Amino acid sequence: MRDFELEKLFTKIANTVAHLAGLPLTFVGCCAIVIVWAVSGPFFGFSDTWQLVINTGTTIITFLMVFLIQNTQNRDGAAVQAKLDELIRVGKGHNHFIGIEHLTETEVEEIRDKCERAAKRHDREIAEAAAKKAVAQKRAPKKRAA
Repeated sequence: MRDFELEKLFTKIANTVAHLAGLPLTFVGCCAIVIVWAVSGPFFGFSDTWQLVINTGTTIITFLMVFLIQNTQNRDGAAVQAKLDELIRVGKGHNHFIGIEHLTETEVEEIRDKCERAAKRHDREIAEAAAKKAVAQKRAPKKRAA
């Protein structure tokens, strides 16, 4: 099997498992398993083996789910980023924002701070222009109806 085919198969499995894991019925099923396990405790004398069954099962499932969910999150994040990049590219945004997800945390924070300062400056300019317009309207002579 070629790498691409293996990747497509893994993606399909990861998507299916992530979808199924998020269903309410899956949660109910897991709760039922825990209840059955807890109720069976007295029959097994709350033995070490009885405890080991639930501990091993949950550990294995958690271990595998971490990788599947991380894979799904990585793809979702990359897809959203590609969509945002395309919107920036075709819109009025600055193209230098495309690809900033590859920068370090500090570099991204610097860009974010610059954007916030620019937004505040823009808001101040709009507020000042509105205030000047309001003052000018008050000072303008009012026309009388004839």
